[in-house]
Amino acid sequence: MGDSANVPSVAEGSLWGPATAVIVIDGAGVVRAWDEGATALLGYPAGEAIGRLLADVLPPAGMGSPEPSGPGLAGHLGPGGEGRQLLRRRDGSRLDLDVKVLPVHNPSGPAMSLILLADTTRVWPTLAGRSLLEGLDRTAPVGMAVLDTELRFTWVNDAMQEMCGVPRQGFLGRRPADVLPGLDVARTQAEISEVITTGTPSLGRAYAGRVRADAAHVTYSTSCFRLETEDGRAIGACYIVLSTTDHYRAQQKLTLLNEARKRMGNTLDVVGAAQELADAAVPGLADRATVDLLAAVLRGEEPQPGPADAATLADLRSAGYRSTRGDVPPPIPRGEPSVYPGRSPTARAIAGGAPLLIPHVDPTDPDRDTHGCRLGIHSLMAVPIRSRDTTLGAATFGRSRDSGPFTPDDLDLAEEMAAHAAVCIDNARRYTHEHAAALTLQRSLLPVDLPAQNAVEATYRYLPADAEAGVGGDWFDVIPLSGARVALVVGDVVGHGIHAAATMGRLRAAVQTLADIDLAPDEVLAHLDDMVSRIALEARDPSGVIGATCLYATYDPVTRHCTLARAGHPPPVLVAPDGSARLVDLPSGPPLGLGGLPFESVCFPVPEGSVLALYTDGLIHTPSLDTDRGLQNLTDALAAPWTPLEEQCQAAVTGLADDRPTDDVALLLARTGVLGKDHVACWDIPKEPAAVAAARANAARQLGAWGLEDLAFTTELVVSELVTNAVRYGSDPVTLRLIRDRTLICEVFDGSSTSPHMRHARTTDEGGRGLFMIAQITERWGARYAKDGKTVWSEQALRRQMR
Repeated sequence: MGDSANVPSVAEGSLWGPATAVIVIDGAGVVRAWDEGATALLGYPAGEAIGRLLADVLPPAGMGSPEPSGPGLAGHLGPGGEGRQLLRRRDGSRLDLDVKVLPVHNPSGPAMSLILLADTTRVWPTLAGRSLLEGLDRTAPVGMAVLDTELRFTWVNDAMQEMCGVPRQGFLGRRPADVLPGLDVARTQAEISEVITTGTPSLGRAYAGRVRADAAHVTYSTSCFRLETEDGRAIGACYIVLSTTDHYRAQQKLTLLNEARKRMGNTLDVVGAAQELADAAVPGLADRATVDLLAAVLRGEEPQPGPADAATLADLRSAGYRSTRGDVPPPIPRGEPSVYPGRSPTARAIAGGAPLLIPHVDPTDPDRDTHGCRLGIHSLMAVPIRSRDTTLGAATFGRSRDSGPFTPDDLDLAEEMAAHAAVCIDNARRYTHEHAAALTLQRSLLPVDLPAQNAVEATYRYLPADAEAGVGGDWFDVIPLSGARVALVVGDVVGHGIHAAATMGRLRAAVQTLADIDLAPDEVLAHLDDMVSRIALEARDPSGVIGATCLYATYDPVTRHCTLARAGHPPPVLVAPDGSARLVDLPSGPPLGLGGLPFESVCFPVPEGSVLALYTDGLIHTPSLDTDRGLQNLTDALAAPWTPLEEQCQAAVTGLADDRPTDDVALLLARTGVLGKDHVACWDIPKEPAAVAAARANAARQLGAWGLEDLAFTTELVVSELVTNAVRYGSDPVTLRLIRDRTLICEVFDGSSTSPHMRHARTTDEGGRGLFMIAQITERWGARYAKDGKTVWSEQALRRQMR
């Protein structure tokens, strides 16, 4: 090949392929360069072609005689010409070629032309009707340029001119830094220099930025090939620029949408779902995003279907906000009303039910968002959030001065994001509605105020689980028992939701009923176990797990003893008056619902002023707290002797429960009291009829000592009937006990387990009216059983006036 300066060529193989050729000629039509593709296509070795007239090498294959000389191919087309030519190969066969003649800048020598040839019979089918040369030179977005070893442009194609916004003459003889200041010039020139120096092609390097300073941000991919003489000497480079902006934007849109879908739908909180939309849009799509929802949606209610009206706009509330300017607070606090003028983009989008694009905000618009002005928002999109043909709210997106205006493609993306968010928000709204119903049910089933009694000073804390976790089935209770005693109960139903709350209500009612008949703690749990097993059998969903744990304790302020039993529940904490705290050691017992396994009770003395803490596992075990550490924190919070019980309860909950607990938290604290000798009187009764009169007299004297003389007549009747029944039908030992508490309690114990029962005596009967009479003159009466006998008791209101 020739060795003229600035002559593009290829040493080995064709630059474009076996069906194409590259030829360079000077102004006189003398062939200066010839590649192997030309040899294969035309049949002339380079050594025989270079230096000859092009017309001699490629005579036209016309009807007449071939022209041995003359202007030839380049002369027919002229610089910059193109067309289809019939030429004759060296062996005389005809060629149907596509031809493109391109000028080559050669400041140090004669004008040159670069001729590109393509065999239409071999290339045309593969290009589906479009020639290779047309694609190389004219088809966007491929820009091509030839540079010399000094990195000066010697040729560019039309696509390169269009991409860079520079005419051909603006390129020739100049370097990239002079022509394309918007490019990453240093990297571009380094890439070309490296290819010229090493000969190793650079393929598919990605760039992002501006091809020219006044253009929009684009992405493009570049490739570079070294041009050589036949002896391998570098004479320049061919630089190809492929615009990937459309592909990049499509890929970016898909990526943003995928990321948005990943970030949305992770919460069942309505406000959280709205915030997810704002977080997903900034900064990928917008510089600021606000999400407003109807107040009814925030409450979990079903919004009114149909087109939006003025009432809809008045009902909007701020629900989500995100901005790239973290130092600027949101325009409206979350949950507060969002006021939009009727001509504002958001109001128009909601009223029309269709998205709205404002590429350029009018700075003179009197309804312009003042908050947006502070952020420099110059482009807006407003998209209604709709689900099932019902408006839930709207999302408004804005771009600031540092970003270009929104485009229709951006609006499409915003619509898709808002549509996905609408589904998530509506799901969260439905869940909120169900959670509110379950929470209402739960609150109606839990005690509002603890009953008045003197056995213990009690207080409690109940924290429902976070809305996303669902309402749980934890419960607690303080139940007054006969004999001035009290029952303390804490339980936990497995699962969350309305079914758990309903099951909790059934169990709490059952515990109150069982406590009313004075069953021992282990017997109470045995009956609850049977009940949970029946509930499981009755469940409509056989796959659902129904179970519960429970801790049941009774405390007697007269004997100062506490009796406890538990069914799979965490053990209570006992804090002594000196501040020492420990877990009560008692058998665990199986959870309720397993059936067939017994429960055990433990009875132990409790000093006056001790604090008994009953709780559910939500208090001591959270995602951020293990059980051992939770128990330690609980005992530490309670180890403060004689601190007000309310303060201890609040300290325990504040120190242990997460801000948003994933399970219900129930804590019941009870500080034990004592009924001393001045409140209790007890007598042993001989098992003989004469002892009844003595018992009446003793009771009357005790009432006089207590200042309760007005109850003497009624009490003597009660004592007479109960002692008579014990002496006549019971077994030794027989004892009478009076307790002055909130009521006057009269108890008669005997060693028999025979159940007393009330009946209506006939007019001819001489007896059988005792219990009936007691039921009429007292507040309530009953019997409780122990292993060694039974106690029949009655209660009278203090200062009760006889009728």
